[in-house]
Amino acid sequence: MNVNPHHGEVALVINGQRQVMRLSLGALAALEGRLETGSLIELAERFETGQIRASELLALLAAGLSGAGAKLSEAELADAEIEGGAVAAMRVGMEMLGRAFAPLDES
Repeated sequence: MNVNPHHGEVALVINGQRQVMRLSLGALAALEGRLETGSLIELAERFETGQIRASELLALLAAGLSGAGAKLSEAELADAEIEGGAVAAMRVGMEMLGRAFAPLDES
């Protein structure tokens, strides 16, 4: 399963399986509602500080999985084994969020 960074994709190994994730517009909308943020900018600013709760990280990862078509719930993700642990999950989640808000390359 290849990752296309130009489509905002990242990968994380969950329960021994490499999972591709991306924040589609629908996934962002669901995450915005789940975390009760007022806007996409507020959502990005919330994560930008790096001072997020584990439940917020789970919501971000679950949204990314959903955006890529995976069927893994937040509850299932909470019980999953993530290669690299919380540090890897945070790094990949932040990378995914950064890619979702990166300007388009017009070249």
